Amino acid sequence: MVPEPDVPWVTLVHNDPVNLMSYVTYVFQAYFGYSKDKAHRLMMDVHQKGRAVVSSGSREEMERDVQAMHGYGLWATLTQDRT
Repeated sequence: MVPEPDVPWVTLVHNDPVNLMSYVTYVFQAYFGYSKDKAHRLMMDVHQKGRAVVSSGSREEMERDVQAMHGYGLWATLTQDRT
């Protein structure tokens, strides 16, 4: 039996009716260290598509990122990246 490769995990941030777009952009810059342009692009994906993948890595890392997003008041979940 061949073991499955370790599938990476991703952190998804979902759109919500509460947070301003400028605040979401700020959070992505402050926490992840993304450039203003990248943070803005991800925020627009959240706003227009309903969610965006904002980070990927091990399950433990993504659990930490999800908790951090919750700490900023954003709606975030983690899932395995099966694409």
